[in-house]
Amino acid sequence: MRYFFSDGMVEWGLSALLLDGTQGAAFFAILIGAFLFCAVTAYLLGSINSAILFSTKLYGYDIRGYGSGNAGMTNMFRTFGKKAGFLTLAGDVAKALISVVIGFLVLGGPGQYIAGFFCLLGHVFPLYYKFKGGKGVIVSAITILLIDPLIFLAVALIFALMFAATQIISASSITAAFFYPLVVYAFNVRSANLAYIFFSLMISFFVIAMHKENIQRLMRKEEKKFTIHKDGDNKEKKAKK
Repeated sequence: MRYFFSDGMVEWGLSALLLDGTQGAAFFAILIGAFLFCAVTAYLLGSINSAILFSTKLYGYDIRGYGSGNAGMTNMFRTFGKKAGFLTLAGDVAKALISVVIGFLVLGGPGQYIAGFFCLLGHVFPLYYKFKGGKGVIVSAITILLIDPLIFLAVALIFALMFAATQIISASSITAAFFYPLVVYAFNVRSANLAYIFFSLMISFFVIAMHKENIQRLMRKEEKKFTIHKDGDNKEKKAKK
């Protein structure tokens, strides 16, 4: 799908230049409306945070007050167990998938990038939960998968190799995010798809920025390896200090 992006933007630009007066204004109004629809819809979908939703509904506790305090899949696995973790994963996958598909149906290739980014924005800064959400790793991964499966496999391999070496989710996520724009550039060096490279830089920046505390713990060698809590109900022991 990624090849629609640069070609689509060029086609739209040429179409706008060929239109005069009312037709040109109408074209841009429709284009802006479609852009806003994709962005707002994806942001609202992204704001549905599965970790917060399932932790409060199933266990009566907000995941942001337990474990690492992050409203994401890893913390759900660690704090409430496999069921909570997989439910969170399913929810994050679903909202990213729906957002990107809507974006593609409305705007074609460009819509994927717009919807994927704003879904990530909603996940990180959810409207419904006082703008305190997760770190966006799963949402980013699904967006990358839908846009370009081959690049996803390359980035996933980087994640897997780092995880095999460290058993630390945050270190693996940060490493994969760092290399994502480089992989995109390597795959697009001949086509010079600058818009796609810019998109990858934005995704990389957001994911790494949201791991600021993890980076600090990694530097202090205090970051914990990935574990799954077995009994799924360890709220008192896992409470965030």
